[in-house]
Amino acid sequence: MLRDSTTMSGFSVDDPEAARTFYEDTLGLRVEAGDGGFLRLKVADGRDVLVYPAPQHRPGSYTVLNFEVPDIEAAVRDLTARGVVFEKYAGTEMATDDLGVFRKGGPLIAWFTDPAGNVLSVLEQPDA
Repeated sequence: MLRDSTTMSGFSVDDPEAARTFYEDTLGLRVEAGDGGFLRLKVADGRDVLVYPAPQHRPGSYTVLNFEVPDIEAAVRDLTARGVVFEKYAGTEMATDDLGVFRKGGPLIAWFTDPAGNVLSVLEQPDA
């Protein structure tokens, strides 16, 4: 039954308007606003990401959304210029450079948060 179903990932926020402004104006994504504060992030692969209001929202302790980019340094510089602040998490400080790029183990990655505290990242994939 579900094998042929399309899927949509999603996560909650505590302030849909702040989220809309961040995803649309800061990150430059196409955002469709729906009833009740629901948002659809229109991403490049054609799948939507649902962002929904939750008055008792608690951000996850994990990355909820990764953006694959071909050049992480260019992406980090662009996002920094737009006001995004990159995170250095406990245990990653020695392997995270001044830009905020983690360079030890796995693909190059840089983490940041949305206004609700959800963790997002840019992740270098040379073929992205």
